[in-house]
Amino acid sequence: MGDNKRKRGRKPKPQGPETLDFPTTTPTTSSSSPAIDDDAIVFSVANVELIDNNNNPAANRRRGRPRKLPDHHPEKALNNGTAAGGAHNSVSADGAVVAMARAVPSMDAVVKVFCTHTEPNFSLPWQRKRQYSSSSSGFVIGGRRVLTNAHSVEHYTQVKLKKRGSDTKYVATVLAIGTECDIALLTVESDEFWEGVSPVQFGELPALQDAVTVVGYPIGGDTISVTSGVVSRIEILSYVHGSTELLGLQIDAAINSGNSGGPAFNDKGNCVGIAFQSLKHEDAENIGYVIPTPVIMHFIQDYEKNGAYTGFPILGVEWQKMENPDMRMAMGMKPDQKGVRIRRIDPTAPESEVLKPSDIILSFDGVDIANDGTVPFRHGERIGFSYLVSQKYTGDVAAIKVLRSSETLRFKVKLKSHKRLIPAHNKGRPPSYYIVAGLVFTTVSVPYLRSEYGKEYEYEAPVKLLDKLLHEMPQSPDEQLVVISQVLVADINIGYEEIVNTQVLAFNGKPVKNLKSLASMVESCDDEFLKFDLEYQQIVVLRTKAAKAATLDILTTHCIPSATSDDLKS
Repeated sequence: MGDNKRKRGRKPKPQGPETLDFPTTTPTTSSSSPAIDDDAIVFSVANVELIDNNNNPAANRRRGRPRKLPDHHPEKALNNGTAAGGAHNSVSADGAVVAMARAVPSMDAVVKVFCTHTEPNFSLPWQRKRQYSSSSSGFVIGGRRVLTNAHSVEHYTQVKLKKRGSDTKYVATVLAIGTECDIALLTVESDEFWEGVSPVQFGELPALQDAVTVVGYPIGGDTISVTSGVVSRIEILSYVHGSTELLGLQIDAAINSGNSGGPAFNDKGNCVGIAFQSLKHEDAENIGYVIPTPVIMHFIQDYEKNGAYTGFPILGVEWQKMENPDMRMAMGMKPDQKGVRIRRIDPTAPESEVLKPSDIILSFDGVDIANDGTVPFRHGERIGFSYLVSQKYTGDVAAIKVLRSSETLRFKVKLKSHKRLIPAHNKGRPPSYYIVAGLVFTTVSVPYLRSEYGKEYEYEAPVKLLDKLLHEMPQSPDEQLVVISQVLVADINIGYEEIVNTQVLAFNGKPVKNLKSLASMVESCDDEFLKFDLEYQQIVVLRTKAAKAATLDILTTHCIPSATSDDLKS
């Protein structure tokens, strides 16, 4: 009986279950719901109702019976004067009632996005995967348009939008998808959709500790949800979906699956960003990321200027910090000079025509670059100088000052968005392939590696492919990394069955530049043998006539409609 005696004091509060809705192996998660699949690792905004204790009368009420106030008392006037739209009054020191306006985010402009996705099958490039559905968030902007995340509508088959408080879903048209910045632009033809909806207004880039309110439709319910927090960091972030680095905001408001594409409002009710990803790690809590207004406006203005999304330009160089004083002295830098050293230059970039390795970049567009690669950014802040490049548009000209052999030189460079040897994204296009005698040739991309080796492809893929992914630069704009992805077993290719994901270096002694050139060379080959030189000093040799004759039967056996993808036929 003594064991059951309750101790004095307040009854202990029962512990609720902890929600662990993220894998510790994946640092960043997506915010569309259910998930955008393993191919798109992106973020989400949480659906926790916002409770403001400062406006809760019960929070300021004293214990005991409430005192009765006369009708003329200022506190009674305060309670009676609260407006439904969010305006309220306060009492000054001398008892006067002062009217104060509280901005309320325009939540009616926030819509729920329903998308049906049909992804390409990169492992079997002649077909697509089974379709699946997801839901995320979006919001109305001017010009009868809606913004959401690119990963929310990636590989879309159909997109529908539903307004707050409505039971109708409206079919949307995708106007543009910005892969690098993870933003998509939609519109709806139905006039009924736009009735009674006011577009959100954009605000300026917030400062540290500024309050933000994230609105969206995350998992856990069907109605709109609001979370609040503050801006905890402003820096160049890695955008997971586009594998790029752009300006981003870190906030401590909860961002969960389904919040993707939802707006983040400041205390004035203006939109300051789009929720798009969050950090899910065992050592981190409540770390969410928001695409800020400078990136959003760049996307919108790019679309309005060009009628399509052209992308963010980059400076096609790899650089090294110059923080070591001995290195600066050896490179001929004066004590008052600062900058970064160029390690390599992309041969396909316009910068390769004027810049050289070991040049010291002193400034970009008149802004001096520090030895650690940063430039001034607002009061008391610094940011990577790639921010200056990302503010430009494709085709813009930038002024670059460099130090070469102790001589200061100035150049004008036309900026472009460059292609990688192994692209990070196929931007909605189906994969290319070519089949002859059961040998399936395709090109390597990050989605292909993820399809073959899973989310941990950076640890599971062959070392040679990973080395080219991380370090190799294309030597020409149309260069591709071509591999034999698999061998469809038949009598003609006996002995080659175990060849998987091996790069093709040459065909009949001629280097393989891209998949289209390989297919053309094979189709026009009149030699007795087809000889493919592969990585690791392997070769594949087939009799030309027998190989081409066997192709049709192999296609029929595996229900493959064509030996060549559509993009290679043109």
